[in-house]
Amino acid sequence: MSSAADATTTLADLKQRVLAFARERDWEQFHSPKNLSMALAAEAGELMEHFLWTDHAASRARAHEAGRRREIEDEIADVVIYALEFANVAGIDLAAAIATKLAANAKKYPVEKARGRSEKYTEL
Repeated sequence: MSSAADATTTLADLKQRVLAFARERDWEQFHSPKNLSMALAAEAGELMEHFLWTDHAASRARAHEAGRRREIEDEIADVVIYALEFANVAGIDLAAAIATKLAANAKKYPVEKARGRSEKYTEL
């Protein structure tokens, strides 16, 4: 379920907002690819903590728990913000990179072989 903001906000808009936020605070000096990749991994770990030791069904339920929802939203926002800032710093056209990766994945995981299966492409 996506919101109106998801439907109307572009990647370019988000990248610009993240860049402006960092520039206003003079944080670009700290935003090397190394530091941003580490921050991204740390935030992904914080997101994972919400689901640690739960099974699939419980993790789906937990993602919608009123008491955790705001924290989970904050963590996924942090992950995306760091990914966007990484793209800014590294000069990556994120939409093009995603399109290229999806095309490569489509070749590795053809629907007729991968549908409903979780194996790695080398095992299909």
